[in-house]
Amino acid sequence: MENISLEDAVAVILQHTVKITQKEKAALMCSLGRTLAENITADIDNPPFDRSPVDGYACRHEDIDSASRENPIKLKVLEEVDAGGYTTRTIKTGEAVRIMTGAPIPAGCDCCIRQEDTDYGEKTVSVYTPSKRFANFCHKGEDFTKGTLLLPAGTKIGYAEAALLACLGLSEVPVYHMPRIALFTTGDEVTQPGRALLPGKIYDSNLVMLSMRLKELGAAPVITAAINDDPAAVTERLKSAATHCDLIITTGGVSVGKKDILHEALTLMGAERLFWRILLKPGSPMIFSTYNNIPIASLSGNPFSAMVNFELLIRPLLSEMTGGSISAPVRLEGIMADEFPKGGSMRRFIRAMIHGHEIRLPQSGRHASSMIVSLHDCNCLVDIPANHGPLKAHDKVSAMLLDV
Repeated sequence: MENISLEDAVAVILQHTVKITQKEKAALMCSLGRTLAENITADIDNPPFDRSPVDGYACRHEDIDSASRENPIKLKVLEEVDAGGYTTRTIKTGEAVRIMTGAPIPAGCDCCIRQEDTDYGEKTVSVYTPSKRFANFCHKGEDFTKGTLLLPAGTKIGYAEAALLACLGLSEVPVYHMPRIALFTTGDEVTQPGRALLPGKIYDSNLVMLSMRLKELGAAPVITAAINDDPAAVTERLKSAATHCDLIITTGGVSVGKKDILHEALTLMGAERLFWRILLKPGSPMIFSTYNNIPIASLSGNPFSAMVNFELLIRPLLSEMTGGSISAPVRLEGIMADEFPKGGSMRRFIRAMIHGHEIRLPQSGRHASSMIVSLHDCNCLVDIPANHGPLKAHDKVSAMLLDV
């Protein structure tokens, strides 16, 4: 297929995306953003014992029914129970224990009295207020009980989920593999940062930009490399990566010039090309192929074009592949605060900054697909429909958020 809509391109990609089902154990402290591969059922009660929510005294409520400042009730203090400790005593009529917040409540007690409502006694304590049964009393299992399904498989782990897992004493959790991604940039003209910039060369920003973006999303690439414009060399690198990766991403070499060698390389390796060219600017010449059921997304080489291709097409793929561990882009409506003077017959995405519902264009005013300087000044892509005239201030527009 050629010259297809963005929506059709996404549909094709999702039809050829296989959800990752392989499982692994991840350290709890490294599990943020991962997706649970199994149901998590409580094997303990939480809290695992009745405990005090106050510093004070544990006792029997009927012993202090008539307590008041004028007529305090005296109880014998048997011992002190601190958080982390416990007692095997059963408290009887007329007795109490000094207790600290979080400490187990002894058998026989059905309430706790705040120390502020006593004389702070050590051997005996005078209680100045009555109490109801189970006042200041945290029951065993009041958070959750043994056998409760706490987190179903498919749950994305955030801070709250991680806290629940910690409550169960888990140091490792079953999660799905994150996608193994190979990222290649092509072009005889690119030089890696740190090397001398020779005449006719430019530094390779795509490899860094997309690697960092994948890391932001929680899917660090396992292979990264820059490859010269040699179809045979590109073919070998792609075939090798396909043997142990779930997704291959390339940039450059997808248009119609002499050095646009991805067409030849994909043919040499026997990949099935599913589409080429999308009806949007920038990033129109993207190619999407599969090889042995491994998706190969060949993005435009211009930095902003590659970024648009990635956000609009690769993020939905990653979201599908990871069962939502990696979020798909979110759309919202906004109001233009600035004008954008260009219209056109092709659907277009431009970089912008949204605050609330107000959308402003980058201060640099630079929108060419080869330009990077205004990327740091944007958090959304404004979607300008095909055959739309210039945007004016106060126009309502649809925008794609870039937030993770």
